Amino acid sequence: MGNHSEVTEFILSGLTDRPELQAPLFVVFLLIYGISLVGNGGMILLITIDPRLHTPMYFFLRNLSFCDLCLSLIISPKMLLNFLAERKSISYTACAVQMYLSFVFGDVECLLLAVMAYDRYVAICNPLLYTVSMSRQLCKQLVAGVYAVGVVDSMIYTCCTFRLSFCSSNIINHFFCDVLPLLALSCSDTHINEIVMFALMSCITGSSFVTVLLSYIYIISTILQIRSAEGRRKAFSTCTFHLTTVVLYFGTLLFIYLRPTSSYSMDRDKVASVFYTLVIPMLNPLIYSLRNTEVKDSLRKAMNKLLTKS
Repeated sequence: MGNHSEVTEFILSGLTDRPELQAPLFVVFLLIYGISLVGNGGMILLITIDPRLHTPMYFFLRNLSFCDLCLSLIISPKMLLNFLAERKSISYTACAVQMYLSFVFGDVECLLLAVMAYDRYVAICNPLLYTVSMSRQLCKQLVAGVYAVGVVDSMIYTCCTFRLSFCSSNIINHFFCDVLPLLALSCSDTHINEIVMFALMSCITGSSFVTVLLSYIYIISTILQIRSAEGRRKAFSTCTFHLTTVVLYFGTLLFIYLRPTSSYSMDRDKVASVFYTLVIPMLNPLIYSLRNTEVKDSLRKAMNKLLTKS
């Protein structure tokens, strides 16, 4: 891991250094955190207990909710604590673990969205072969592959970053241990790190984006061939919630990572990071539940059972 004996802990500067904003921001992000926990936890529970939702689409959605739940648990507690703490420190090891786990679940979410796009492609373009093509075994293999890529990719990021020396300052201008602020903090040559980061991020994000794009080209082409307007509306409605999540997630991710380091702005990127690490995990279960008839019906029946028992 290289010579890092100069630094034993880091200081997270947070979103802002203005004291009067700490308490209001704490309340806002506590609310976001609570909604994310309830929404994603509820989605996982609902899909698990309702046999009607035991389909490939909801299998992937449950994994997406698990990923969002983990991402919130990795980022939010330390962030909320720092809003109220005088000294916003994080140990060297905890910083490495936080960065590693955030990249694992960030990669998993990115790749899961691509897998879900492929699932919608098979369901709409080859409906008669859907149950055969998207077998339970294939779904498990796809999810296992997604997690394997996330684990390996994040290990490379973390090892490359924490082999650097941090000797000039230990203040991270961010609210969590992200790779770009750490590279800016290092007193070592980070050229190789930037190349590796850009190559891996381009590969994972690029392949996922191409998969989503091609899937929706075929999906839209197939939908336009449906003669009835009601049939077209019904077919497209099964994709709108996934498409909404894709636009939000990939748009933010591309803005943060796939651009020259010369245009990197700490303050601007902190706001963008809030969006994809905290806001999107909160929005995903809302998007899928409010726009999905099957989820709403399942939730309604589950609530009715609870009320009947009570």
